[in-house]
Amino acid sequence: MEPGSTGSVITEDPTLKRRRICIRMPNPEVRKGMPSVQLTREEFVRRCRARYVDPAYKALDREIEVIIVAAWDAYSHSRKAPNTRKAGPGFSDPEYEIAIDWFAARDAVLEAQRRHDDAAETPRILIINGSSRSEHTCPGEMSKTWRLVKVAGPVFAEMGFAVDLLDLSRTTSEFGKNIHPCKACVSTSVTLCHWPCSCYPNYALGQTDDWMNEIYPMWVAAHGIMIVTPVNWYHAPTPLKAMIDRLVCADGGNPDPSSTHGKKVAEAKAIELNGWSYPRHLAGRHFGIVVHGDSVGAETLRRSLSDWLTDMHLISAGNFAETDGYIGYMEPYATSHEALDDDAAFQEEVRNVARALGNAVRLDLAGKFANPGSGLVDPRPK
Repeated sequence: MEPGSTGSVITEDPTLKRRRICIRMPNPEVRKGMPSVQLTREEFVRRCRARYVDPAYKALDREIEVIIVAAWDAYSHSRKAPNTRKAGPGFSDPEYEIAIDWFAARDAVLEAQRRHDDAAETPRILIINGSSRSEHTCPGEMSKTWRLVKVAGPVFAEMGFAVDLLDLSRTTSEFGKNIHPCKACVSTSVTLCHWPCSCYPNYALGQTDDWMNEIYPMWVAAHGIMIVTPVNWYHAPTPLKAMIDRLVCADGGNPDPSSTHGKKVAEAKAIELNGWSYPRHLAGRHFGIVVHGDSVGAETLRRSLSDWLTDMHLISAGNFAETDGYIGYMEPYATSHEALDDDAAFQEEVRNVARALGNAVRLDLAGKFANPGSGLVDPRPK
């Protein structure tokens, strides 16, 4: 590693026959030339004030100034989680203070898992609308994805499932529905990535209203997940990709933030190197996928989504449960809804995805779904 570089190095100690973790930080001279993320008070105030440009706030200038003073105090003292309580029994360090928001998310996940495992509960299907487009904002009309979700929903209802809808277009059209970016803690150490995510909310940085604490339980409660999405420039739409990134904690994440005392890097690495089981918190659920486009990229995204879900140990409901195609191929955008109206075959393919997924869940719950990989141990579980 070059002098002054950042990162970590794992070295072998031939005497102790164990790994040592060296956390490398920039030396003081190099740090002097690094940009700082710490804002000046003037810049902080300017950014806060930018939120209140509406003339309706003019009469509240004094009150806004008081709020900004309090916000600066929270920011300058890095009060990410101002409300905490002791971890308590069942945690590695019962005395460690954990954010109350995290406990609320954890309790919702545990309750969702209880409902998922309760044979007396109606099995659930989660349908995800991956489009960011809706008639409630700039586009001025509903998305084709939304219409396809409405094609699939009745199929599950007729099969006797409870249906939950996760409409990701709400991130663009509804106040307070945010999916903040993943900070990639897992790339430092998987045990630094907590399940559910403990990175948000961050009150010091104003990173609040994070929707993921409501989304995690929806995934956990589901027996089957059906993703319906358009393809945007060969990739997943922004809110869908944000959710995918934030679900990394479901794939090997650490359910005990006290074990790493929050985000203590050295502690997290030591735990992982001592042996980590990489718990797959969503394993065994079944999935179906519908990807549609108008010119390019639908198959690429469908394969990527399938690979992602399979890597998390979810199970495809089979060939009929994964489909991609084009609606109004290379035709004008302005007539795309008419093209969907005319494409009865694609609509039927969407229904078949729902039928195949519903059948897979039924077979699984009846103990008749034979998973060839059941009981096998992955020798490299990362």
